[in-house]
Formats: sequence, structure tokens, C-alpha cells
Amino acid sequence: MDTRLVTMPSIILVLHNIRSCHNVGSLLRSADGFGVKTVYFSGITPYPKIHDDPRLPHLKSKISKQISKTALGAEKTLEILVFEDLSEVTKKLKSEGFTIAAIEQSTTSVRLPDFSPPDKLALVLGNEIDGLPKQEIELCDVCLEIPMHGNKESFNVSVAGAVALYQITTPRH
Repeated sequence: MDTRLVTMPSIILVLHNIRSCHNVGSLLRSADGFGVKTVYFSGITPYPKIHDDPRLPHLKSKISKQISKTALGAEKTLEILVFEDLSEVTKKLKSEGFTIAAIEQSTTSVRLPDFSPPDKLALVLGNEIDGLPKQEIELCDVCLEIPMHGNKESFNVSVAGAVALYQITTPRH
């Protein structure tokens, strides 16, 4: 039996321009399940109620209620930070020593199983239909691609987030 201590990377989830409250809730639940402590929201991504929430009361209540249907309380266990622009988020995280990894298909992407996570990693997930545009991919240090074996080209964003979190947090032998 291997007695070496396996250290988990510190992971932050970044949700950018995700449209569906249900996808957001599912991602929050997965984040909590895989030990993520902080989730950044940017662009149009709906987010749960936060301290000093600037949104109109009926909007924050409606959106939070929809997110909680799939988050099932995970939205209360995570630190939630909201930014308008993805470039603000990536600049902040890079200054804190995080490697920024987009979960995205590109000509330069690294297969997720071949990726060795650094100690500090921020995973960026984009829009359900369009993913991350080229200019936003360029803000990231690396693109990670989940290998597909069927006819579809991609997974739903909440499934992709869960798969990536599982792969990154599972100790390698």
C-alpha cells in the first residue's frame, strides 16, 4: 500500500456566460462535491443571492430559487464572487498564482486525462452553445479537452464541469 500523501490542487471554478440556472445549480453541486471552495461568475451567468446583491429583489429571488433546484444547498456552502468581465477574473487569479484552464475544444487543447494539474488551478467553463470565444480562450493558460467517443462533439456544460473536476481531483497512480 502506498503511504505517500496525495495533495489535492486548490481549484476555483469560473462560470462565464452560462445561460441556464439549472446548469449553474448543477455545477455548484458538483463543485461542492469535489471540494471546490470558491466559484466566480462572470458575463451573463445567473448567480445565487450574495451579500450586498445589487439586483432587484424579485430577480435575485427568482434566479436564486431556480439555481437552488439543482444546487440543493451547495450554493450556501461556496464562496460566490461576481465579476462583469472574464478578463478581470483571469487577471486577479493569475496575480494570485493560479493557472487558468478553459474546458474547451481547440486546436491546441490538451486531453484532460493527459493533464497534470498544478497546485492552484482555475477551471473556466463557457456558454452552453458557443463555449468560449477565441479572445476569451486567449486569456487562459491552457485548454483542456474531454475526449469524446460517441457521435456528439461535446457534453452539456454541467456534465463537462463534473467530468473535469472528477479527473483533476482523482489521485493518479
